[in-house]
Amino acid sequence: MKIEEFSMYIILHAGDAKSLMHEALQNARNGAFEQTESKMNQATLELLKAHKFQTKFIHEDAKFNLERLPVLLIHAQDHLMTVMAEKNLIEELIMMYRKQHQLEEKIELVVEKIGGL
Repeated sequence: MKIEEFSMYIILHAGDAKSLMHEALQNARNGAFEQTESKMNQATLELLKAHKFQTKFIHEDAKFNLERLPVLLIHAQDHLMTVMAEKNLIEELIMMYRKQHQLEEKIELVVEKIGGL
């Protein structure tokens, strides 16, 4: 497989993961946590695919001692690492939305009890 193909597969799967993570974040914002989990699981699978291509490329490089690293590969690596870092932040934001949603539910229960007195 050519370096450009490795690069494009890394970009493709990392980009798909990023889109899925942002959908998950939007779902969390709206309180749809089952959909959030599903999207994050799909995103994780896409990142694994990207990582497998990256690993495959590293093995190829070690085996054949490739002499050139095109800008596209550097971009692919940068894109993958950025998406992986973004995943960590999105997971934290989702946890915050989940806690916020739980607190809002508790507040609603308290308000209902007070209103019923």
